[in-house]
Amino acid sequence: MKKRDLDIRFEKAVETASKMSQSSLPQDVQLRLYAFYKQATFGNLDDTKDTNFDLRNAFKTNAWLQISHLSIDEAKELYIESINSLQKK
Repeated sequence: MKKRDLDIRFEKAVETASKMSQSSLPQDVQLRLYAFYKQATFGNLDDTKDTNFDLRNAFKTNAWLQISHLSIDEAKELYIESINSLQKK
């Protein structure tokens, strides 16, 4: 599969996700989607930056760190699979 095909599928999944109600998704699913999205769009987290850290951001950062071993393309594929799976429910 070409890189551009993956990017198009990823963009469609992001568009689909933006139409979903966050309140209908369990928090663990929201965190997983957040982590896949961040890894897919930014790559590995730069944890050297000092940020204003509250509990919500700590959970989000932890979710992202847990998948930091994934490549950008792997994260895109997992994001797409997750969104497609949620649509089928």
